[in-house]
Amino acid sequence: MTVDAHHHLWDLDVRDQPWITGDRMSPLRRDFSTGDLRAAIRESTVDSTVLVQTVSDPDETPEMLVLADSCERIAAVVGWVDLTGRDARERLGGLLSHPAGRWLRGIRHQVEDEPDPDWLTRPDVLAGLAAVEDAGLLYELLVRPHQLPAATKAVSRFPQLTFVLDHCAKPPVSSGELEPWASGLRELAAHPNVVCKLSGLVTEDDWDAQPDATRLRPYFDVVLEAFGPGRLMFGSDWPVCLLAAEYREVLGVARDLTADLTETERAAVFDTTARQVYEL
Repeated sequence: MTVDAHHHLWDLDVRDQPWITGDRMSPLRRDFSTGDLRAAIRESTVDSTVLVQTVSDPDETPEMLVLADSCERIAAVVGWVDLTGRDARERLGGLLSHPAGRWLRGIRHQVEDEPDPDWLTRPDVLAGLAAVEDAGLLYELLVRPHQLPAATKAVSRFPQLTFVLDHCAKPPVSSGELEPWASGLRELAAHPNVVCKLSGLVTEDDWDAQPDATRLRPYFDVVLEAFGPGRLMFGSDWPVCLLAAEYREVLGVARDLTADLTETERAAVFDTTARQVYEL
C-alpha cells in the first residue's frame, strides 16, 4: 500500500486562496473536495493521505479535522497556528481537544513567504516550536534554499522534535543549478530528527517539461544521499502538482526515481516511514 504524505483541499466559497493568481495558476482556481481526492487516487495504490494546510488562517485547521473525520482516506492533518502568538500553547490545546482533534499530527507555516531569512530562529518562533514539541506534534518546514541555514539552526535547538521538510526545500530545478541548495540540504539532513518529503519537484521545473524523471534525477540523488530512503516519504502535492502533471504521473515519476532501491527501501519511501512519522 501507499501513503501520500502531502496533499491539499480547499473550497473557494469558504476561503480564498490568495496565492492562486495569474493565468498560469488558473487550473487551481476551483474547489478541490474529498470527492476529487478519491477520484485522483482511485486507480492507484494510495490508501492513506496526509492533509496539509494552505493558508495562515486559524479557522482552516478545525475544518480540515472535520474533513479527516468524514473521509476514510485522510489519515492525518498538518494544520496551522500562529507560532509567534503568546497564546500558541492554548491554540494547540484547543485543536487537540477538538472533537476530531485525534487527526492532528503536526503544524506548518509558510516560512517560504517570510521576508526575514532568519524567521525560524526568532525568539518568538522558537517559543512556538517549543509549544509544538510539548504538544506532542511534529513541525513541517516549508522553506526555500536561502532559508535552509536558519532551518538547520532551529532544528538543532530541538533534537527531540520531529521536523518534516516539505518539497525537498524547493530546489532550483528549472535553472539546473544544485548549489547552494545541495549544501544547505545536506547540513539540514545531518540532523537525525529531520525527515524529507519527496514532493513538489515537478512544479519546481518548467511545467511544460514535466513529468520527466530524468530532469529531476540530479536533485533526487542529492536528497537520497542526504537523507537515505529511511527518511524519505512520497507526497503528491496534489492538486498543486496539476500545474505540471496529473496525480498518476507524479506517482509514476516518484516510482521511476526510486526504481533502483531495494523492495524494503521503496516500501519505506512509499509507505512505512510516513506511517511511523504520522502515527497512522
